[in-house]
Amino acid sequence: MKVIAHLDKCRGYGSCMLEAPAVFDLDEDENRVVVLNGEPGDELRARTERAVRSCPARALEVTG
Repeated sequence: MKVIAHLDKCRGYGSCMLEAPAVFDLDEDENRVVVLNGEPGDELRARTERAVRSCPARALEVTG
């Protein structure tokens, strides 16, 4: 699985980091998502997919 963040869409809501803090963080200076783990393992799949779905700006996606 690979995580892709579309920074041009991100509005800094932070819902992704609440759902999957091992994968996402928030750059408070830029008010944008930071991908901490771009290729999380299967043990983080469910949380990562929930985080992607929780993004109101639809700035995240998962492939693979």
